[in-house]
Amino acid sequence: MANMKQHKLGWIGIGRMGYAMAQLLARAGCDLSVWNRTRSKAEPLREHGAKVVDNLTDLADCDIVFTMVSAGKDVKEVLYGPNGVMSKGKRPKIVVDSTSISIPESAEIRAELAKHGVKLLAAPVSGNAKVINAGKLTVVASGPKDAYDVVLPYLSAVGSGVTYVGEGELSRIAKICHNVMLGVVIQNLCEITLLAQKAGMQKQH
Repeated sequence: MANMKQHKLGWIGIGRMGYAMAQLLARAGCDLSVWNRTRSKAEPLREHGAKVVDNLTDLADCDIVFTMVSAGKDVKEVLYGPNGVMSKGKRPKIVVDSTSISIPESAEIRAELAKHGVKLLAAPVSGNAKVINAGKLTVVASGPKDAYDVVLPYLSAVGSGVTYVGEGELSRIAKICHNVMLGVVIQNLCEITLLAQKAGMQKQH
């Protein structure tokens, strides 16, 4: 059993997904500090043992910082913007980004963090808040293998299926492949249903 207090964790972004994931980390007993643009949305996490901080720079001495924000520009802003985590010179060892961003944006953020000696683990997720609460979230991760090994216990606390697919932005590609597959399956189900209905098949109650 991993020591869930082995590393200091920071979490940025408390939307529906971010809240549900951060809540699971707090419930797992992690040393977790949380920042959100609207502080009040993060306050309920105190009940589960999380600390709520006022400034992004309060997360700079964390070992691992997770980001789950709206877009690539927001990831850049919260990490190395004028008031970002790294704006006062201190920095985490690893950043885990679960924001849905493009492959070029992810590569750009990875390169910028690398200049400061920070490793990026791209970790897009599949599911929604209900899926997370049911313990069914899946996570695909890519980046330095040693960073993945460190972060795995924490990813496992928020998802039932965690897969490492290699270096760089491969996890972003895996997420695209997953979405394409779902789209094809849904389209097939629609075509099959229409075919059955046109043939006169009736739904039985």
